[in-house]
Amino acid sequence: MLRVRTIAACWSVVGFLLFSLPATTFGYDFGPLHTLIRTAVKDSVFPGASIAVVYRDQVVLQEAFGRMTYDSWSRPVDTQTLYDLASLTKAVCTTSITMQLAERDSLSLQAPVTRYLPEFAANGKEKVTIENLMRHLSGLRAHTSFAKTCRTPEDVLRAIGADTLVCPPNTATIYSDLGFITLGKIIEAITGRSLASNFSERFSMPLGMNSTMFNPPQSLANRIAPVEKDRNWPLASPRPLVHDQNAALLGGAAGHAGLFSTTEDLVRFVRMIMNGGKLDGKTYIRESTLKQFFSHPEGIRALGWDVRSPGGNSSAGILFSTASYGHLGYTGTSIWIDPTKNLAVIFLCNRVYPTSENIRIRRFRPVLHDTVVKCLGIR
Repeated sequence: MLRVRTIAACWSVVGFLLFSLPATTFGYDFGPLHTLIRTAVKDSVFPGASIAVVYRDQVVLQEAFGRMTYDSWSRPVDTQTLYDLASLTKAVCTTSITMQLAERDSLSLQAPVTRYLPEFAANGKEKVTIENLMRHLSGLRAHTSFAKTCRTPEDVLRAIGADTLVCPPNTATIYSDLGFITLGKIIEAITGRSLASNFSERFSMPLGMNSTMFNPPQSLANRIAPVEKDRNWPLASPRPLVHDQNAALLGGAAGHAGLFSTTEDLVRFVRMIMNGGKLDGKTYIRESTLKQFFSHPEGIRALGWDVRSPGGNSSAGILFSTASYGHLGYTGTSIWIDPTKNLAVIFLCNRVYPTSENIRIRRFRPVLHDTVVKCLGIR
């Protein structure tokens, strides 16, 4: 018992040293950023959060704030806390795999979806392309609560296949979960392997992202930031942990949501993207492929990623350049990368605990990114 208490005390000291760092780090004064995030925790924008700032290929800040929940006795979060990434899954997992398949000629961005999923052709969808899915120009509806009519993953796919379009392809941007659910299934059809195993073998394992996964096991439960409870789960079987109900119906791993990760792991992924698809001497994605996917006509999203709008209504704020690209997750997660400033901000939180009705993060996000830029003195 004495040995256990001694170990616990040592870890307590280590935790204090790691997460009570001085405001000035790497010569930058992050005091205003610390104040901003601590105030957000105090004001119940989210119970806890983890942030990493990568500047010129250096992690100049990596810290955690707050607790797992708003309870005073709740466990403090740290940079090893796992967060439900929600729609960051689209960018980190599904788009990255699609990049590899496209550059290896296993998949054509201009091909119709029906080349890979013939059942998708029903009700006027035969002209929808892979690129349409990735730029959210498919005309598919944004969201459907499949739990009302579906009970299996096969039911969900049949429902998408039978659905009609809201508008013709290429006529309007409609951010669609259905498009990326479909893309995830295309990846599985082409490779003959699950989306989870694809991501593990292609990215998370070789990149050393050891805490990034779908359906984290019960053994990691004490490291996972909680989300709101699903009070409308339609099945008698146990519900997968993922917050998104449609992803849960699909078994917890889907093209639009389901991935869990930490800021520490996502730093590895982001550095790889910022270094032209390479990290530690290994090439994951060709630089030419990255340029192709991040290029976009004015007013159109990049392939699988969002871009900073010219106006002042972007979650990236106004100080990230218009060359920036990023993505958000419904649970409170985000990645924004500014190639002009050689800067990336990874922010993870569980703003959906105890309820997703808390939308205060909308005002917080742009201020967060502007504050990082100001702290670095690179406006």
